[in-house]
Amino acid sequence: MLRDAVIAALLVGCGGTDPVALLDDAEIAQVASMSPRPPVPDDPTNRVADDPAAARLGQFLFFDPRLSANGDVSCASCHDPGLGFADGKALAEGVGTTGRHAPTVLDSAWNRWFFWDGRADSAWAQALGPVENPIEHGSSRLEVARHLHDDGDLRSAYEAIFGDLPPLDDTSRFPEGAARPDPANPDAAHNVAWSAMAEADRTAIDVVFANFGKAIAAYERRLVLGDSRFDAFVAAAVAGEDGAGTLTDEEVAGLRTFIGPAGCTDCHFGPSLTNGEFHNIGLGPRDWLTPDQGRWEGVDLVLTDPFNGQGAFSDAPDAPEVDERLRWLGNSSNNLGAFKTPSLRTAALSPPYFHGGHFDTLAEVVDYYVALEEQPDYGHTEGTLTRLALTDEAKAELVAFLEALPGDLPSDELLEAPPDPF
Repeated sequence: MLRDAVIAALLVGCGGTDPVALLDDAEIAQVASMSPRPPVPDDPTNRVADDPAAARLGQFLFFDPRLSANGDVSCASCHDPGLGFADGKALAEGVGTTGRHAPTVLDSAWNRWFFWDGRADSAWAQALGPVENPIEHGSSRLEVARHLHDDGDLRSAYEAIFGDLPPLDDTSRFPEGAARPDPANPDAAHNVAWSAMAEADRTAIDVVFANFGKAIAAYERRLVLGDSRFDAFVAAAVAGEDGAGTLTDEEVAGLRTFIGPAGCTDCHFGPSLTNGEFHNIGLGPRDWLTPDQGRWEGVDLVLTDPFNGQGAFSDAPDAPEVDERLRWLGNSSNNLGAFKTPSLRTAALSPPYFHGGHFDTLAEVVDYYVALEEQPDYGHTEGTLTRLALTDEAKAELVAFLEALPGDLPSDELLEAPPDPF
């Protein structure tokens, strides 16, 4: 149906103008690809991905600070429900300060790659990394297994889902304290302890560690935002119905800039508003950041990760989608200084922005793309990026649109630690 200025000026029953009438037919066709979101995709590498009992256990573990070296750090420390499941800091802080900003885990079930450099290819593999990182949780896989073993409730919950835990009370086989592989530091006590264990016992602990990650991933799959006013707007536009009460005129103007002169849909397209891939957008040094090669290192890390989708601990190493993701994955100089394109559906909930917390506000992000004056530490700014010729009014409208994208948070029972893991 053709829309013209006469239709745009019509008053609707609730007393406002129809914001859908501000778009032409070509624009409606374009936004139709941006909503609704499809169902959360399956994860064949995690057989308990949609098991409610595993999700309950994972939720308990997500909020459990005992899984850290100092007893104070949990997953929720950097992924705080009150801060959009991020932490509001430029650099994430665990037992120490990390080198990157903590991204939100909201809507992460649609991710193809995890971490800013994509060094994990599943949510459960991602959940394992921070636990053994010396400046995040600072723990080890043996300590995780022992925690599950020694806490009666956790042990019952784990064994009901995954089967018996190894006999961790046998300290001749499973030493007390930290034990994890660390080839880069062969003389470290935790690597020495790990190397001294029998191969079969190391494998048994790796299985427990993978299951721990799979339970957390089952919980995180449920952290999905509800439909937003933008989704309601798109539904009305596609149906040819009145969109009053969805987006404001300012937000629609920002949407038109987003899909038009700003060119945001070159990288932020589809229902998740991301291509899920990696780009060097030219961000320059910051006093608080160490130069970071990004995806260049991430490719090698994911391919050599024993917990990747083709590894021994995957529940579907031969799944076609796993094969497609990893078999032909290679590196190139284009990956130098490239970082994952985040979904914009959650952006307004989890400042600051980019992998190093470079900017505090969405307005600053837009200003960055208008100026494009920085030089990256590694690689080069992608040639497709050009300065945006936007007026101050257009910039404000674009920010207003971005702020309209998030839907409601998940239900309240998912936003805090449950009383028990059952």
